[in-house]
Amino acid sequence: MATRTLSRLSQALLAPALALGATVGLAAAPAQAAVWNSCDQWGNTTLNGYILYNNIWGSGTGSQCIWANSGTNWGVWANHPNTGGIKSYPNAKKVINKPITSLSSLTSNYNVTVPSSGAYNTSYDIWDTAYRYEIMLWVNKTGAVGPLGSPQGGVTLGGSTWSVYKGNNGSNEVFSFIRSSNSTSGTVNILPILKWIKDAKGWFGNVTIGDVQFGYEITSSSGGLDFTTNSLTVSSS
Repeated sequence: MATRTLSRLSQALLAPALALGATVGLAAAPAQAAVWNSCDQWGNTTLNGYILYNNIWGSGTGSQCIWANSGTNWGVWANHPNTGGIKSYPNAKKVINKPITSLSSLTSNYNVTVPSSGAYNTSYDIWDTAYRYEIMLWVNKTGAVGPLGSPQGGVTLGGSTWSVYKGNNGSNEVFSFIRSSNSTSGTVNILPILKWIKDAKGWFGNVTIGDVQFGYEITSSSGGLDFTTNSLTVSSS
């Protein structure tokens, strides 16, 4: 978990124009990739306000290619070996850059098609601008995957019931919310979750929320598996 978070912190700090990387696989992106695709390790682009990132960062990785029709309709083909350790976190990112108390709403809708095999989670990864705090919201998970930290009980917030975990990876605090049942579509009201961490638990103060990322944290996908974001929106005011 520590390596994963440090890598994604580097992702958040890396200017997209500089994230060129090296090609890690020869698999072609799906035919529906009408706008953009990349098999580069750090391949990225910006489409209609979302930053898409292939983000293959773990050790012992295989091949992975990302494709996109838009920033809100995209997917990944990944063939990572059936070994331990997170291999990648392909994602779409929306930049918010607002203090929690300045937000009147922060919501997201998602609709995904994910495989029934492999080991992965579909998750939001939310960062403050100083990258001291990471909030993960797992909407589904398959295989031998689990959150960092110790259990903090359960809570119903933002339209779902979650099991909460709190940990530290040596660089930042990590708060993980694991949905009580797997979901492939729905709406998450993110702001009440942030306010609960801030006000009810006091785990951080009035931090400025920087990035809201949504993607697939893949541990294994042996033989090649498809992960598709049919639709995604992240909205704030």
